[in-house]
This record gives sequence, structure tokens and C-alpha cells, in this order.
Amino acid sequence: MDEKGQLSAESKINHAEGEVINAIAETMDLYGVTPSIGRLYATMYFKHHPMTLDEMKDELEMTKPSMSTAVRNLQDINIVRKVWKKGSRKDHFVAEKNFFNYFGQFFGSKWRREAELNLFAIKQAESQLQEVIQGEEVEEYLIERAKQDLEQLKDYKKYCYWLQQLADSIDSGEIFDLLPVDNSNAKA
Repeated sequence: MDEKGQLSAESKINHAEGEVINAIAETMDLYGVTPSIGRLYATMYFKHHPMTLDEMKDELEMTKPSMSTAVRNLQDINIVRKVWKKGSRKDHFVAEKNFFNYFGQFFGSKWRREAELNLFAIKQAESQLQEVIQGEEVEEYLIERAKQDLEQLKDYKKYCYWLQQLADSIDSGEIFDLLPVDNSNAKA
């Protein structure tokens, strides 16, 4: 603090960054990573230059092996990437700063996987249920159960196709026509 008891500009910046870093770290479980790995990503987000593992280790006071594992986890989900830096033999890494890009890649691939796996399972189930319905010497209550299952699967199939469309709209960017990025609510 200065003589007037006010926080210095650097302290204010550090405090502001710390608030956002804590929030990002706490919500990174949505992406399948621990808060400590989320803290690494959030710290890298505020760096305006690529970082080495040594710099990350010093910044977060973690061991180099745990830092290396954390960076690999972040690379696996495409939120951190390795970059080349002229004149250095060390690996350098940068955080993805475009949240819309990252959101689309991460959730789009998960939604597409969910839809494809479930549509395949539905197709298999429909075939088996049709066999029961068309089967000879099948008890009526089993035929009714198979018909009910088929009816339920129609709604589930609609959901899976919708999920595919959602993933496609993210891949193509059409999602932003439907839900524009509106900066009018953001305060400068």
C-alpha cells in the first residue's frame, strides 16, 4: 500500500487476475481437469507470452514432473498448445484465449460422440425390438413392452439428431448466427 493506504496499481492488477484465476480454477471440472490444473491454465491465460515448464513451476510452486503432467492434460483437451520460440531449446506453451473456440471444440466433440454412440445403440436396439414384435410365439406383454421401448426410442433419437445438429452448428460457426456474441452487456 502507498502512504494513503491505497493498493498500488500492480497490487490491484494482481488481485483482479487472482479473482479470475480462482474462478476459472474452480470451474475447470466441467472440462474434466482438477482445480490445480485449472489454476495452471488460468495463470497461463493472463500471461502475454509463451511460458516454459520452468516458468510455470516457479509461478505455481509445483514440481516440474507434476507441471509436465498438467500441461499434457491441458494439451489433451486442446486448451494449451506448444509453440516454437526462436533461439530457445526449451518447450514453450500458450493458453487458448478464445473461449468460444475452445468451448466449441471441447463440447462439440463430446456432443458428437454422445450422439453417434447412442444412435448406433438405438439402431441395434430397434432391430432387436422389431424381431420381438414380429416374432412368433412371443407373449403379448413382451410385444407391448417392445412397442413401448420403440416409442421411447423415437424421442431419444430426435434428441441425438438434435445434438448432432448442435455440434455441426458449432463446427460451422452457424451457432453464432443463432446466438450472436453480444458485447453490449460487457463493461469495458
